Amino acid sequence: MKRLPISLQSLIIQGVALCLASILNYSAPIYFSQQPAWWQLALVQGGIAALLSYLHQQPTWWPPLHFIFLPAILLAQQASVPTWFYLAAFLTLVLFYWSTFRTRVPLYLSDSKAWQAVAPLLPQTQSFRFIDVGSGLGDVPFYLEPRFPEGHFYGTEIAPAPWLISRIRAWSRRSQVTFMRRDYTAIDLAGFDVVFAFLSPAVMPALWEQARVQMQKGSLFISLSFGVQSQQPDHEISLAEGARHTLYAWRM
Repeated sequence: MKRLPISLQSLIIQGVALCLASILNYSAPIYFSQQPAWWQLALVQGGIAALLSYLHQQPTWWPPLHFIFLPAILLAQQASVPTWFYLAAFLTLVLFYWSTFRTRVPLYLSDSKAWQAVAPLLPQTQSFRFIDVGSGLGDVPFYLEPRFPEGHFYGTEIAPAPWLISRIRAWSRRSQVTFMRRDYTAIDLAGFDVVFAFLSPAVMPALWEQARVQMQKGSLFISLSFGVQSQQPDHEISLAEGARHTLYAWRM
């Protein structure tokens, strides 16, 4: 199953968990005096799916999604949720997460600790070009722009909703940050002096290789939370306890 797309992996995991939960349901009278309720079986199925997801080493956000999937469906049925709500929820998820199933990069939002840690790494007096790959709502370039008047800031985001929100925010702020709706893999990183990324561990090897090949000598590659196993960083800044709260930087 490792070579299958993660969406197909998840479908198989849900199916296997449902089969195992059904077997437990049929065998329950042998060991218990009462038949389990539907909500109990849903929780069991969710627990099995979450465990299978964890054992299969899917990204960390998948086990909780597996756990709540079937219970959420049953809860929605009990609550008599109108049918249009499902379509609206689906379209909202599509607009925010778009091709996460393919890119394996969900919507991660960094916080002010990360933005503040990036600032000392940037050129203080000279002009430079900065790009946030997977820029989300644009928080990083928005924070840095007024602090570095010599800098030229860019963001690229493939999901339509975050990209549109960042464009609206730039217009309302009269910001000069340029937001592109493009996959970062199609962008030549040679045109930037600083590349910032907060993506996912699944894509870091390929992103590092892209940066290594394309970025100019002396430029700076920064990653929040996710390091590169094959390359020790020149700077490693702890923002809080745990590897997930670490800023890594490499001088190319």
